[in-house]
Amino acid sequence: MRITSKGQVTIPIDVRQKAGLLPNTEVEFVIRGNTVIVRKAEKTPRRGRRLLAVMRGKASKRLRTDEIMAMTRGT
Repeated sequence: MRITSKGQVTIPIDVRQKAGLLPNTEVEFVIRGNTVIVRKAEKTPRRGRRLLAVMRGKASKRLRTDEIMAMTRGT
């Protein structure tokens, strides 16, 4: 198995299945001496939750839910 010029490598399907590495699984690399370990990353907040946390309190005016729905539906 070779690493591409972009630093990519294909993890064999049997290894992915045994490790539970599904598409879009976050992984992390741990270096121990001359060994590199690939493992599932610790649970991180989902993208939506991270976005909400960043956006919270950024609105310039308060809108009611029906006003937001009207804006998003274009009515």
